[in-house]
Amino acid sequence: MAFELKQNLKLSQQLIMTPQLQQAIKLLQLSRMELVETINQEMEENPLLEEIAADEGGDEEIVPDVEGDLQPIESADVKLLQKTEELTGEGDGREEFDWNNYLEDYGPVGVTYGRQDAEAPTWDNILCESQTLAEYLMWQMKLSPLDEDEIRVGTQIIGNLDQNGYLCATTAEIAALENVGEEFAESVLRKIQEFDPPGIAARNLQECLLIQARMMGVKRNHLVETIISEHLKDLELKNYLQIARKLKVPLREVEKAVLIISSMDPRPGSIYAEEKTQAIIPDVYVVKSGDEYKIIVNDDGLPRLRISNFYREIMAGLGTHGNNEQENGKKYIREKVQAATWLIKSIQQRQKTIYKVAESIVKYQRDFFDKGINYLKPLVLRDVAHDVEMHESTISRVVNNKYMHTPRGIFEMKYFFGSSIQRVSGETIASKSVKEEIKKIIGQENPKKPYSDCEIVNMLKEGGIDIARRTVAKYREMMGILPSSKRKKYF
Repeated sequence: MAFELKQNLKLSQQLIMTPQLQQAIKLLQLSRMELVETINQEMEENPLLEEIAADEGGDEEIVPDVEGDLQPIESADVKLLQKTEELTGEGDGREEFDWNNYLEDYGPVGVTYGRQDAEAPTWDNILCESQTLAEYLMWQMKLSPLDEDEIRVGTQIIGNLDQNGYLCATTAEIAALENVGEEFAESVLRKIQEFDPPGIAARNLQECLLIQARMMGVKRNHLVETIISEHLKDLELKNYLQIARKLKVPLREVEKAVLIISSMDPRPGSIYAEEKTQAIIPDVYVVKSGDEYKIIVNDDGLPRLRISNFYREIMAGLGTHGNNEQENGKKYIREKVQAATWLIKSIQQRQKTIYKVAESIVKYQRDFFDKGINYLKPLVLRDVAHDVEMHESTISRVVNNKYMHTPRGIFEMKYFFGSSIQRVSGETIASKSVKEEIKKIIGQENPKKPYSDCEIVNMLKEGGIDIARRTVAKYREMMGILPSSKRKKYF
């Protein structure tokens, strides 16, 4: 069998994602903080990009509002939004750059990216450093009469505490790490357990509660220690009558002991946990003006970009013909101008797309903004995608990690999307509205006789919502609400 080479012509179609399209998609799905970081990084890498100073005047008209100095999108921009279409791979980045028109028509202001002066959180609520649990315990250990070996082992113990203050390693492991006896490590652990907060460096919940009972001065109360040591499971299930029968003591005495145990902290180290509070900056403001809702894209804090005029003058000075160095310089500037132009276009496209999606959400959820959570309608990505004539994946990128400031509060944009529940009358209701009804029913129950899931099902059915008991249990768990047996309060 002979092998030979042949040339064949083949015609096919394929989707090519240009770098410009990839950049637009990337910017669309970024959160606000990630977008600022990306812009700052691009400004460092591209010398043609520069930020317009705050004292330089812009063409935007700033209109004061009750919520703050909000800057609405101009009417011309709104008309442009109506014509904005979803970015596609066809034709993106393939046009030739007209350098003559660029050198003649590019003004000193250039393509700018506006922002508004919305009220931001104060710095003292953000830049604040609190003492960690390890630092607090190390400070106490330095004030304690411990020798060098004890401090060395104690440092190892403190370093192996989790965020709740529990010891993650065994005394045998700590003793092996510091080359000491296990009894010595155990004695150091007992000294650490006397530090503040009470219950620190415990190995389990039982030991944590026993340490706190000893430090609270109830060591002589044998009933408290016995319940913690032997009947912790019954205590969790609130089987107080069962505990009284097993210990052969009056129920009233058990209730007194339970009150003492209830005042203890099962997570003593959580108050020193390093939880950084991140202020939410909305991407969109929804402001009610009369009977209508206005959509305002929040550009505050985002750099206003333009292409540097310094390099425009350099290009004009290079002329049309030159040596290799001049040609390389022109090529470099041409590449950077294209990159800067596409970045500015992508940012503007991102803001316009967010505007259109927010406008569609407000249109669908008008009853929610007027009347509250009970009137939240079922909404899926397909509905908004059909309304704004974009793909569902684009809508998913827009609502991810984007927040909307409304008269009802600040919500993540994907909060307004959810499944539907069929009413008895045949109408549909959003699942979030059902969760709110369940939360309201549980909030009004008698603490000594909480409603079971079956009772909640019957109460919802009386209100026209027919769902299964397992659905109620699932929604209750999603909201972090305990079952009726653990919600019951005896005193």
